Amino acid sequence: MPDLIVIGSGLGGLCAAAIASRHGLEVQVLEAHSQPGGAAHGFRRGPFHFESGPSLWSGLGRWPSANPLAQVLRAVGESVPVARYSEWGLLLPEGNLRVGVGLYPFLEVLRSLRGPAVAAEWQDFLVAMAPLCRAAGSLPLLALRPGAGLLTTLGSQGLGLIGQAGQLAALGGAFGPMARRHLRDPFLLHWVEMLCFLISGLEPDQTSAAAMATLFGEWFEPDAGLDYPIGGSPAVVDALVRGIRRHGGELRTGAAVAEIELSGGRATGVRLVSGERLNARHGVISNASPWDTAALLGKGSAPERWRQKLLAAPACPSFLHWHLAFKDEGMAELPIHHVWVGDWQRGIRAERNMVVLSMPSRLDPSLAPPGHQVLHGYTPANEPWELWKDLERGTPAYEKLRRERCGVFHGVFDQLVPDWRERVVLELQGTPLSHRDFLRVHQGSYGPAWPANRGAFPGGGTPIKGLALCGAGVFPGIGVPPVAVSGAMAAHRFVPAAAQRRLLEELELVS
Repeated sequence: MPDLIVIGSGLGGLCAAAIASRHGLEVQVLEAHSQPGGAAHGFRRGPFHFESGPSLWSGLGRWPSANPLAQVLRAVGESVPVARYSEWGLLLPEGNLRVGVGLYPFLEVLRSLRGPAVAAEWQDFLVAMAPLCRAAGSLPLLALRPGAGLLTTLGSQGLGLIGQAGQLAALGGAFGPMARRHLRDPFLLHWVEMLCFLISGLEPDQTSAAAMATLFGEWFEPDAGLDYPIGGSPAVVDALVRGIRRHGGELRTGAAVAEIELSGGRATGVRLVSGERLNARHGVISNASPWDTAALLGKGSAPERWRQKLLAAPACPSFLHWHLAFKDEGMAELPIHHVWVGDWQRGIRAERNMVVLSMPSRLDPSLAPPGHQVLHGYTPANEPWELWKDLERGTPAYEKLRRERCGVFHGVFDQLVPDWRERVVLELQGTPLSHRDFLRVHQGSYGPAWPANRGAFPGGGTPIKGLALCGAGVFPGIGVPPVAVSGAMAAHRFVPAAAQRRLLEELELVS
């Protein structure tokens, strides 16, 4: 019998299992799919390796690192080789741009695009943000735990946070009002609107100020850069799985959970779809979405008011996906990423108004044969579920709508590679239905759309003893770093604060 059962092997669940295993707990991870990783995954078609997970990574290729995922990997003795890059492309109403990551390259773009006064306005904004960025970076996120235990994990370092209490309090709100206090230029306001949506799937007035302060703290340093993990998302997942197994944990794929079992108001284990029952000494961590966790508990088995709150969580829209393998002979060199925005006036969340294109084979040639590239395009959480909910995959109506909706990718890629149709070797298209079916996620959603202007994401605690939550549905929110934090926090609910403190000391995150 394991100490802990973790439901789901998304990055949150894997980080929870990795940290719990590192502390000596016996952990079993149960994954319904045939492969781990959840949204952080890839797949192969012939000689082509397609990325289908997160496209923007940072902080994985250096130590020390403020990235909690890098910290979890180090805790279990793992790392991932990365290719570092510092430029991305933008296809905006203002024109086609190449923008370097970091403060000074972006200032050069602003000077040429909007003039020196706007560049100065942006620089003044970052100066005003600097105390918040320092405050966001002063608290090691792996130290977080509920209640007074945080005083133990931080020790004397926690006293230094008292002087930053005002900034830390401000980070608990929404980013939009902060931006509008300092920015007036329309392009700058659109720019931060785009960044907020890429980070959270929400508008600035609903995006966490802490998330944006962390972003600015990393991206706009003079030596800023981004990382691409060699092997893509699967390489990160494999590293976490290796770390879990190294410390005695177990991963079972093809093990779909039908129910979280309770006894005496405590989570004691799970029942699989196959009928098999598995018990756990200490409890269960659910990496399933709030909606799916509520379904696993079942009506009447848990406090109904709390369960209904999970079911009522607002959902971000879903995705369209585009995977392309093509010949690149004679093609101009392109940055690994491009972000396209159709019309600022429609609003950043408008359907098919933003597209992200990523060509990871530019940095990792092992993903495609010589003379070829692979591309992953997606609409970042702006595809309405309502268009798809009554359709079935494979039907004529579904195929017709899929071709029509995915046509947005064709028009965007035309701007970069006009003759791409003559180069195509393989084209695949995904919809909210395929997103839902592959990831087993409610409505194919990106995750809960908890708005920061109405309070923080719910914590990972529950009214059920021995049951903790992690993943995109709980604090600190959506995205790779927040999900990694949520997994560590869930694991530390089953670990004494003193043991958490020792781990932080070993990682040199506290002194």
